[in-house]
Amino acid sequence: MKKSVVIVEDDSGLKEQIIQILESAADIKCLGAFTSAEEALPQILEKKPDVVLMDIKLPGMSGIQCVAEIKKVFPTMQVIMVTVYEDSERIFRALKAGANGYLVKSSPPLQLLAAIRDVSTGGSPMSSHIASKVVRHFHVIGHSPREAENLSPRENEVLDLLSCGFIYKEIGDKLNIGTETVKTYVKHICQKMHVRSRLEAVAKHRAEY
Repeated sequence: MKKSVVIVEDDSGLKEQIIQILESAADIKCLGAFTSAEEALPQILEKKPDVVLMDIKLPGMSGIQCVAEIKKVFPTMQVIMVTVYEDSERIFRALKAGANGYLVKSSPPLQLLAAIRDVSTGGSPMSSHIASKVVRHFHVIGHSPREAENLSPRENEVLDLLSCGFIYKEIGDKLNIGTETVKTYVKHICQKMHVRSRLEAVAKHRAEY
């Protein structure tokens, strides 16, 4: 089964590059590419792609606002921000809106394809220096008491494995539970840690230790 993807990118040259990258992969199918959130949003809600590649700065509605609108209707839809912006404010606005991954546009094609595959199976792809910014942010703001202390032993196990980079299926295999059960644990973890995505939960967890 091919992973379906929708692109939202207002730079026509970059949009065509991303389309070509997706078309080079046998297991990924591009359902459409749009230059504005207003144009993309109804199509995304209708086509229900597995993954959305979202730019942040768009004409009119921003990519972050578009993510929030998508998540209101389809909270489990996977959205990867693909942007030139690396400042902490935009990163965290995207994460709080529900983004599942965050890549810079300079990322190599293979990393983009790997991110689509990764996020589709429960991963949280993020450019390495972006991940460092996220962890540093949570170190600075601190947490008292540790929000992870509210988790059950099994939820802590799941969170530890997520932090090590394991995807849902691998976590299920290690803990002898089903993938859907892992997703339920992750949902409870996010609720208890007051975050919108597993990516933010992992970042908080890493910063606490």
